Amino acid sequence: MSKKLAIAALIFLAPATSFADNVGGCGLGAKMFDGQKGMGPNVMAVITDGFLDMSISLRPFAISTGTLGCTQDGAVKSNWKTAMFIDLNKDRLARDMSIGSGEALDSLAHLIGVREGDRATFGRVMQANVFVIFSSGSTTDDNLAALKQVLRSDRELAQYVASI
Repeated sequence: MSKKLAIAALIFLAPATSFADNVGGCGLGAKMFDGQKGMGPNVMAVITDGFLDMSISLRPFAISTGTLGCTQDGAVKSNWKTAMFIDLNKDRLARDMSIGSGEALDSLAHLIGVREGDRATFGRVMQANVFVIFSSGSTTDDNLAALKQVLRSDRELAQYVASI
């Protein structure tokens, strides 16, 4: 009986953890396993948050107080859209970054909320860092992490890291 329960749990939890670093980003489990990749840490973060939500309703408290990585701004943030966009447009995006402009780069800027006044800077910074963001053998998760780091290192563009 316990084997069937374990298999059923894996079947139902696997889709929830299919995006490597997307356990919600909010809650004690997400904070405990922050920065760890793979199915194991994600499953443990989901289980931890689920257990705490059922037993003491910790996530509503964290949201209402702005703790444990939760925000009170009403915006639900997730990097899965940006990761999916990068994954589906990797070649076009790398080409556009290499020249500092183009449809794919404009779409990325729009997706992460770069204001029109910051688009020229965004294009220059992406052009200067295309080989950092798309290093040889990198995965989409690597590309996303590098994009965040590049944005974080620029004074004008650092504000957009929270949107990814």
